Amino acid sequence: MISLRAGAATDVGLVRANNQDQLLVADRLYAVADGMGGHAAGEVASAVAIEALDHGFVRSGSLTPDNLIEAARTANRAVWEEAEANPEMRGMGTTLVALAQVEGDQLAIVNIGDSRLYAFHDGELRQVTLDHNLVAELVAQGRISKEEAEFHPRRNIMTRALGVEPEVPVDLFVEPARPGDRYLLCSDGLPREVSDDLIAAILRRLADPQQAAKELVNEAKNRGGNDNITVVIVNVTEDSGVGEDTQLADVVEPAEAKVEKAPAKTGRRFRRRPRPPTASPVTLRVVAFILVLLMILGLGAFGVVWYARSGYFVGLQGSKIVIYQGRPGGVLWMKPTLKEATSHTTSDVLSVHLQSLQDGQQEPSLAAARAFVQRLVAERQEILGTGSPPTSAPNTATASTG
Repeated sequence: MISLRAGAATDVGLVRANNQDQLLVADRLYAVADGMGGHAAGEVASAVAIEALDHGFVRSGSLTPDNLIEAARTANRAVWEEAEANPEMRGMGTTLVALAQVEGDQLAIVNIGDSRLYAFHDGELRQVTLDHNLVAELVAQGRISKEEAEFHPRRNIMTRALGVEPEVPVDLFVEPARPGDRYLLCSDGLPREVSDDLIAAILRRLADPQQAAKELVNEAKNRGGNDNITVVIVNVTEDSGVGEDTQLADVVEPAEAKVEKAPAKTGRRFRRRPRPPTASPVTLRVVAFILVLLMILGLGAFGVVWYARSGYFVGLQGSKIVIYQGRPGGVLWMKPTLKEATSHTTSDVLSVHLQSLQDGQQEPSLAAARAFVQRLVAERQEILGTGSPPTSAPNTATASTG
């Protein structure tokens, strides 16, 4: 005889306002549902589906794969009827992936939507279920590659979901229950952020299902967390004579702790999974924000330095005419520096230019500053030669020096 031991974790992620995922860890039955719909509709759809699946899976007597299929159909009908009774929730739906222990030491798996189930056997990860979305179908048809599918703009378009129609096709898979094997159920928030290779590496490293589930959720969150993330891991073990309730005691809280009242408009009560407190590590998003902020500050500082050092001006140092690099008066902490001391003094230029020299005559380049000084000196010599000093400052605009 075999027995199952499970661990589970869920997180809202870093983008979504609420968690529309639901999970179920119960006697011989495990499931993940990812709701969709505006307002609270997606959250209601996944919760109603999980409740109906749990109630519809008859545990007395001999269990068969057909029992699980019928429970999934019951869940579909429950979500459909909920939407029909509440017009504001029309069109809501949910994915559903579930695993159940059935007769003959077998595991039955059903799937609707793009939540996934992976099998981990002999250290290798294998996706068992098929994604029911547009991009997965394009890959299956050979129209796009798996790499293109990861970034396809229509990867969110579902081709099959629970509760959208009164009837829905249900995929069924049956696996032998082999001790040592592990099964991973998850919403699409996990594979969108974490590669299959990394998922397999974590499963190889962490044998405890609860630790592995938490690690996978945290990894997806740290790598972007763009969607809700839910993971259920089921270990297949030899029956040691310990009741399954005892085996799950470290994973599932008592049932009464998981029952909450649904929104008043639905008139239902549904089971919610416990949300254990999670740590708040520094995420990649926070690190990226800090790096971007530092880059912006660095660019700003570079801009100040460039502006402060990109110009020249002609000024005075005592009575000597000199050329500075920088801006008159400086810019923030950047003060002008002496670039060149000319051989001329204030006595070599007309008095009408002294004020502009005291203020600092800005020029675009060192060559332009030198030319300005030469023009002032030449102007004084020309005026003294004619004997008629000017009454106003001449035009000292400089041409571009290229």
